[in-house]
Amino acid sequence: MYTFRSVLYLACLALACGGAVGRNTAPSGALIVGKTGHYSTIQKAVNALSTSSSSAQSIFIQPGTYQEQVYIQKLAGPLTIYGSTSEASSYTDNQVTITASHALSGESNDDATATLRVWTSNFKMYNVNVKNTYGYAAKNGQALALSASAKDQGYYGCGFYGYQDTVLAETGTQLYAKCYLEGSVDFIFGQTAQAWFDSCHIGVLATSSYGTVTASGRTSADSGYYVINNSTIAAASGQSVAKGSYYLGRPWGDYARVIFQLTSMTNVVNPAGWIEWSSSSPQTDHVTFGEYDDSGDGAKGTRASFATKLSQPVSITQVLGSGYEGASWVDTSYIS
Repeated sequence: MYTFRSVLYLACLALACGGAVGRNTAPSGALIVGKTGHYSTIQKAVNALSTSSSSAQSIFIQPGTYQEQVYIQKLAGPLTIYGSTSEASSYTDNQVTITASHALSGESNDDATATLRVWTSNFKMYNVNVKNTYGYAAKNGQALALSASAKDQGYYGCGFYGYQDTVLAETGTQLYAKCYLEGSVDFIFGQTAQAWFDSCHIGVLATSSYGTVTASGRTSADSGYYVINNSTIAAASGQSVAKGSYYLGRPWGDYARVIFQLTSMTNVVNPAGWIEWSSSSPQTDHVTFGEYDDSGDGAKGTRASFATKLSQPVSITQVLGSGYEGASWVDTSYIS
């Protein structure tokens, strides 16, 4: 489901690119990473950015797999990162992957485990896959692909792959559109972010017990919000996932607030939908775990007693604010 504006935008791009909405060359002025670029690693390009200039800066990454951890420090102006792709309108043809394997067992905190750490605001990233491979072998332990630790960040056509704690959407307004998110345990999590996930595909991995898609750490009645809108939940490619083995979320904080709306769910989702944090510490007294007009076998059944059936969807302005369409970090052509 797309807006007229997004359909028109993508149609124009398709005509210009002979049917495919590709991005294979760097925009003017971008720092280029890759075999024929200015820098051999992404971190070297990041380190070359001005931290004091308020002017827009950009990085273009040529096709390849980059084995490194990347830390993007606070910048004074906007930053956009582009990954090479033959189809910019989704994650399916991304040609750039950043990968690392770090876990909390070897680091001082969750953020330090992340393959990509973004600590600057007014940030956009297009068509880059980010992976933390630690959990695929260990099957446990916090190991982040992305630590999104600043406000006003937008991720478009990106893929995020991990096992536990894949995406940390930690603070401020954030947008994930036409992205892929993969994991098993609490793999969309954080504390105070107002995050909108639009037209995303959520892929769940095989698990020997049960899995949880979200873990909201909201601890008070603040503005924190996770809304998964017009998306899908299904077994990740090649994975054999038992019926009913996944829950939409559990409350890391006792004011957890998560909404799934207009989202298609296969039978990997348990009929109860939601689960307590643990039997000894349920943390369900103040939660808002809501659903609106979800579909598929995973949307059927009697939901947990602390879940809410909504009479209307949450609007994007409730999460990102009334002026989101004019924000430089928001690309409305990716929003449904």
